Amino acid sequence: MRAEPRVPPEVLAAIRAPFLAVGAQSVDTPILQPLGLLLELAGEALRSRLFVVQSQGGEEACLRPDFTVPVARMHLDQASNSGLYLYEGTVFRAAPPMTEVAEEFPQIGLERFDCGEVSPQADVDVVSLAWHAAKAGGRSDLSIWLGDVGLFSAFIAGLDLAPALAARLTRAASRPRLLQAELARADEDVAIVSAGGLTDILATRSPAEASRMLEDIWALAGIDPVGGRSPGEIAQRLIRKAQAAAAPSLTLAQADAIRAFLAVDAPPPLALDRLSGLAGSGSTKLSAEIAAWRTRLANMVSIGLPIDQARFVTALGHTFDYYDGLTFEVRSAELGPDRPIAVGGRYDGLLGRLGGPGDGRAVGCMVRPGRAFWGTLA
Repeated sequence: MRAEPRVPPEVLAAIRAPFLAVGAQSVDTPILQPLGLLLELAGEALRSRLFVVQSQGGEEACLRPDFTVPVARMHLDQASNSGLYLYEGTVFRAAPPMTEVAEEFPQIGLERFDCGEVSPQADVDVVSLAWHAAKAGGRSDLSIWLGDVGLFSAFIAGLDLAPALAARLTRAASRPRLLQAELARADEDVAIVSAGGLTDILATRSPAEASRMLEDIWALAGIDPVGGRSPGEIAQRLIRKAQAAAAPSLTLAQADAIRAFLAVDAPPPLALDRLSGLAGSGSTKLSAEIAAWRTRLANMVSIGLPIDQARFVTALGHTFDYYDGLTFEVRSAELGPDRPIAVGGRYDGLLGRLGGPGDGRAVGCMVRPGRAFWGTLA
């Protein structure tokens, strides 16, 4: 595996220092993680980046691709209402084809868990920690890139869409290819499209019947499925595919409105003004989210974060699609947008998907020391 260059101990200590200063508890997690769970939580697009192995129990596992899910599981196991955790260790991600990026690299990061209302200040604090940790690597060409998956959900809520279509678009918020496919359907001016074959047949059955049908087909064909998903999970994905094909599509006007929203890319105050201009009379949820963002920006300015070096991009997403609120990156002009130094965001919904409380709140960030250190081009 390709690895990042070594970072001097004193630089690692400087990057780590902002997290230690807030009293975070140091934790570690197993390198082997359950493959099926990671795919379910982080998204199918991650599959090609995972190193899949067989665990001792015969279950398919993967080398740890990041720390967020493992730390969240650990927090829920402790049955704590709140927690502030510092992690440091190696993660593993297969390099995309035709690239020379590191496949094994260290991360230093923090995860914060709370209950109750979301505090804009909690988001600001995590952005500040990531910024100061990234700067500790010695680079002088850094900038902050801000986004929010929740803004897209709020915008969709104001478009008066069919509930199934609105839910499908919201799920696609952090998956650019799926979202572009939805927008393309509006251009095609097609009514109802069949997914075809087995998918259509399964869509007429209950989940249990669909699962049994798949098992019977595999048995007849002598197929031993691999990949971390059960017959029930695969059947559910095929059923959703058939439902999506038959579901109402966006009108051209609605698709154009979404494209205008996704095109917002400007300094944060100007970006929020543009979003306010896009909010229709029914977009009360979006207006509330924009107001919360104005509070965040004011708090960022008050603690000295360089908003004049920041951009707000509505289309900003991450490799992992469990983020459902604030997203951000700290970037280096030298390394470019494909090699962010720090990444983070809010992922409240992940805790519920892991069996946690419905009012659980979670936000975190990580820094890549090999990129933060000014002497490397990892």
